[in-house]
Amino acid sequence: MPEYAFPALASAPASRPATMEDTPVHYGADYNPEQWPEELWPDDVARMREAGVTMVSLGIFSWSRIQPREGEFDFAWLDRVIDLLHEGGIAVDLATATASPPPWASAAYPELLPQDENGATYWPGSRQQFAPSSPVYRRLAAELVTAIAERYAGHPAVVMWHVNNEYGCHLNMDFSDAARDAFRTWLERRYTTVDALNEAWGTNFWSQRYGGFDEVFPPRKAPYSHNPGQLLDYRRFTSDMLLECYLMERDIIRAAGATQPITTNFMGAFKPANYAQWAEHLDLISDDAYPDPNDPESFRAAAFQRDLARSLKPEVPWVLMEQATNALNWRPTNAPKAPGQMAALSAQAIGRGADGILFFQWRQSRAGAEKFHSAMLPHAGTDTRTWREVTALGEQLATLPELPAGARDAKVALVFDWENWWAVESSDHPMNGLDYLAVVQGWYRALHRRHVQVDLVAPEQVDGRYALAVAPLLYLLRDEGAAALTTFVEGGGHLLAGPFTDVVDEYDRFRDGGFLTQLGELCGIRLDDFGALVAPGATGPGEREARFAGDALAESMGTLLAEEIAVAVTDATVEASFTSGRRTGHPALTARRAGRGVARYLATVPDEAGTLAVVDRVLADAGVEPVVAGLPAHVEAARRGALVTLVHHGAGAPALTIPISGVDAVTGERVDGVTLGPFDWAMILEG
Repeated sequence: MPEYAFPALASAPASRPATMEDTPVHYGADYNPEQWPEELWPDDVARMREAGVTMVSLGIFSWSRIQPREGEFDFAWLDRVIDLLHEGGIAVDLATATASPPPWASAAYPELLPQDENGATYWPGSRQQFAPSSPVYRRLAAELVTAIAERYAGHPAVVMWHVNNEYGCHLNMDFSDAARDAFRTWLERRYTTVDALNEAWGTNFWSQRYGGFDEVFPPRKAPYSHNPGQLLDYRRFTSDMLLECYLMERDIIRAAGATQPITTNFMGAFKPANYAQWAEHLDLISDDAYPDPNDPESFRAAAFQRDLARSLKPEVPWVLMEQATNALNWRPTNAPKAPGQMAALSAQAIGRGADGILFFQWRQSRAGAEKFHSAMLPHAGTDTRTWREVTALGEQLATLPELPAGARDAKVALVFDWENWWAVESSDHPMNGLDYLAVVQGWYRALHRRHVQVDLVAPEQVDGRYALAVAPLLYLLRDEGAAALTTFVEGGGHLLAGPFTDVVDEYDRFRDGGFLTQLGELCGIRLDDFGALVAPGATGPGEREARFAGDALAESMGTLLAEEIAVAVTDATVEASFTSGRRTGHPALTARRAGRGVARYLATVPDEAGTLAVVDRVLADAGVEPVVAGLPAHVEAARRGALVTLVHHGAGAPALTIPISGVDAVTGERVDGVTLGPFDWAMILEG
């Protein structure tokens, strides 16, 4: 992998406006010129210059235009577009166009089409209608990518490569015969022998024992519950098949002599693809994010997604590859963004590590499924609020100085693990229907409200750079992860774990010795039962909550689980006990000093107020300070080295002055205090 350097613009043509020269933050959108007549393309470039666009993603859905028939390529139109952009000083993030096969491909090769668990085929007429494991799809995609890469690898306009698009977005799992054959091969590579597979999956249960890999099928429609080991491995397989497609295209691009960075656009916390496993194979992370303007708290979900993108490859700035300038088209109701909200969310991304702000798309489509999706250049033209905000943001970004890169500022690690996610949300558990992402995001929201910087990492990545680690619902805990958490605590870190943590191994099997076999000694407790409560919103009898309180912890409400834990060693203490329900008087929150650190275990999932109360307790004990103290919950602060980004997300909330000193990164002026109203933002270089 080449050493990463964000696409430089210093060599852009002299005709380029001076305000766009050497900008540290790229600005632009997906560009789909094939949807418009050629005579409009020069106007597109002129308007892009007016808006401050520095880079566009080109050709994402152009397969049918580039290759109208098998073996026949038409690059003349793409040559003209790339040359026009280059003459206008606009860089190109060139896509491989493999995300949506053309109709001729499935007409000639119907075996490349995917199927659902019932055997029903996903037909053409939308997008992403391909089986990732299909040899035919891979062959056709490889031929297309080879032709594109060999033609444009050395073009001076091309500064980045965009492989496929949103892998797995619509087709989360494929159960076709191509997948069946690939799954069997994948299993044989993983286990070598069918006996090892039988041991891992526990197939003596329900007479599932296999005599050979050719007897194994994908988890298609079945009378009742599937084998949990099989489900977990099929999740791994699905992610791996998508990754193999990416790696195939990446390798073709490199073989053509391309030296530019290569990426594919992620979608935040996307369950089907294990981005933590993918990250090492990307030169930089790019991400698509669409927070809902209808939700006044959506900026926290957006911050979670930005922090995840940064955490996946923390030494390299990432790119916000897609967002909306205004309203969407695919939610049940699609509210417009408030005045200033688009710029505020863009600033949020930069503050949390992004070096590129792009949109879907440049010019709003006049036909197709996304014609109501907003764009940089809307149907209503340039006399619109959207256009004015787009051009204003372009001007502001063009004035930014070089930004700190690769900063590791977080002192809090929030443990987030894809394999655990898959296992937690499998069936046949004490509490079925657990929403792992929602629980993790609940802890993130509380930390965000306290204005502390957070990294989202696998348990194996928790180390001495952090003061506090929070590990909710860490049901599947690998040996290496448990060892890292133990070393972290013994070295002086503070760990908050539980509930439903350290229950199974990497195959979704119980370890010998009961539950908490790896962290029980560290925490100083024993876990006997999980104490499922009635799920919020469910009907029927049963306990719905388990309140808990302690000497320094006000009474709070626990949900989902009220585990039966007991202190197992004399140096473990009870910091809070249950005050209602069947566990009244028993431990709810425990603590034990181990080495130079502290390991805590919480036996329930607290509600929002309870989560805040526990977060306040552990932050104070771990000595974690906010980025900026004294801010209200609707104002966020993020640190990126010396750069502090402040964003006011409170629609209708009053303006406030924040006591911070330094240099305004947009204006270059020294400031002593910053006043922000709703959706105002500021970037201050401290010092």
